[in-house]
Amino acid sequence: MITRRKFLKFCTYTMMAFFMGKENVFSSTKTKEALKEARFYKSNSDKSVNCQLCFRQCLIPEGKRGFCRNRENRKGVLYSIVYGRPSAIQFDPIEKEPMFHNLPGTKILCIGTASCNFRCKFCHNWHLSQRTFEDLEPYSVNISAEEIVRMAKDRNMGLSFTYNEPTVFYEFMFDIAKKGRDVGLNTIFHTNGGMQEKPLRELLKHMRGVTVDLKGFTADHYRDVSFAEMTPVLNTLKVIKETGKWLEIVNLVIPTLNDNMEKIREMCRWIKENLGADVPLHFTRFFPAYKMTHLPPTPVKTLEQARDIAIKEGLRYVYIGNVPGHKHNSTFCPHCNKKVITRSHFSVIDISIKNGKCKYCGYLIPGLWDI
Repeated sequence: MITRRKFLKFCTYTMMAFFMGKENVFSSTKTKEALKEARFYKSNSDKSVNCQLCFRQCLIPEGKRGFCRNRENRKGVLYSIVYGRPSAIQFDPIEKEPMFHNLPGTKILCIGTASCNFRCKFCHNWHLSQRTFEDLEPYSVNISAEEIVRMAKDRNMGLSFTYNEPTVFYEFMFDIAKKGRDVGLNTIFHTNGGMQEKPLRELLKHMRGVTVDLKGFTADHYRDVSFAEMTPVLNTLKVIKETGKWLEIVNLVIPTLNDNMEKIREMCRWIKENLGADVPLHFTRFFPAYKMTHLPPTPVKTLEQARDIAIKEGLRYVYIGNVPGHKHNSTFCPHCNKKVITRSHFSVIDISIKNGKCKYCGYLIPGLWDI
């Protein structure tokens, strides 16, 4: 098992390798703090503040931080303490988000910071999401939104906000995404769906696509395993669909916790009724991590059973993830059943979609196929 020290060294070396080159892309001014006044909060007469960014709506006393640990009240003003200080910068295939129907085969520049507004016991990225900025500060870099956008554009990449929950670095994400869309970049984010509706709608103006983790389909699962709530996530899904942004859903199937097939059936019915049959759904294999190392990996048969249910309930694009080489990591035309995107794990081998349609039968395949 990778240790925290090894993981952080890996992040550091990855960033160093990525940024090495002729140009110096880092800000020349090094600061001890990365403060930016937060968006979406209300100041109170006693100098406490009400954060209005995520579903928790924390009441934060003066000198304290919210549940996410990234937003601090200083004399009645709420600040983001991670603005311009990412702890992870890397380029990945867009399929890794996962996002399969948005410019398949392209690369994305991925940005993450510290912490999260959930406390998922199974988190695969807990080295970032369950750490504070102070924990990761030695491995973070100073970099501006403009510099990140320039790097992505120079390398012909899109932009993704991921690894830890992007809500907790909202201001940095917002500024990067806005500047990125202004120059025509493909902007996406991967979220747990816990953002409040108003900041979500503001953010979506500058996003092309969103991948949402739907962690289960019971309130108990959200409360007991993620220390969160399900209802705000369902509302987030509806808002994304309503605004016309490209949406894909990930359901990490964890043995004994959310692998009840009747609940999976309920989830698939809800998705079809509220979001439509064309929203891609990824059933992803769990591997032991963080506080769930006592559980086994998800049996592949469980994922296949879940997919069969989703297809029977009328969903058209259902994938099996974290199983390299599996047939249903590829995209099939629901009309003629021909393979229209051939994938090997995160690599795209072949695309048989022309002008958004199946090359073989002309069926319209929903997605974003050009910038």
